[in-house]
Amino acid sequence: MTIQKIAVAGSAGRMGRTLLEVVTQAPDMQLSAALERQGSPYLDKDAGELIAVSCGINVASDFAAALAGCDQIIDFTRPEATLAHLAVCRERGVKMVIGTTGFSAEEKDMLKAASQEIAIVFAPNMSVGVNVTFKLLEIAAKVLNDGYDIEIIEAHHRHKIDAPSGTALRMGEVIADALHRDLEKVAIYGREGVTGERQSDTIGFSTIRAGDIVGEHTAMFAGTGERVEITHKASSRMTFAMGAARAVRFLADKQNGLYDMQDVLGLR
Repeated sequence: MTIQKIAVAGSAGRMGRTLLEVVTQAPDMQLSAALERQGSPYLDKDAGELIAVSCGINVASDFAAALAGCDQIIDFTRPEATLAHLAVCRERGVKMVIGTTGFSAEEKDMLKAASQEIAIVFAPNMSVGVNVTFKLLEIAAKVLNDGYDIEIIEAHHRHKIDAPSGTALRMGEVIADALHRDLEKVAIYGREGVTGERQSDTIGFSTIRAGDIVGEHTAMFAGTGERVEITHKASSRMTFAMGAARAVRFLADKQNGLYDMQDVLGLR
């Protein structure tokens, strides 16, 4: 069994701590670095304190130094941080599992360019269930391709800073691709005032931010006399972390290339 040496970015955050749990418990992974921003109160403390164990790895902010000896990094932070990490990983040949959301089209192109030199799994949601949902949406859209209005509703905790969620946008992309539509041209982000009648080819997005909701997504296909709803609800961040672990294993023998969870799960 090959042991993958893993760095976790944003290790003191809600998702970072869950990733630490999974990495430290996996028999085929070894925590090699736990990273946090400069000024974090957790710097130089044993990363195990974040998950009530001792692991012998101190939380660090010097990203370049911490990557020495790492095979892969799991990064669920923010676009500006992930892109800074990307530059160093590209230079050092460190593979990346990226769950960060909120990238612009130009920033996604930067990930694609880097993937010519390093292997990257980039997915807005690494939950196995969500990625099965994407496949179901593709099938549904191809069948319900006429006479059905499409709406996507997503809900997350009050701390989430981007909207719609990356998962909701990916749902829209999957549906739009199946219908041969350009999401940028047909997406409607919220409605207010006198909007006029709904255009049949549009895909609507509605966002909820409240409490401690981990993540809920529904795609609605509403026709005349019936409505089909495909919903995924996450009750724990562990589902995302377990998906990230599967992505790490998938990348173990990859040298370069840009992949997503559909590749990891064999759903293509």
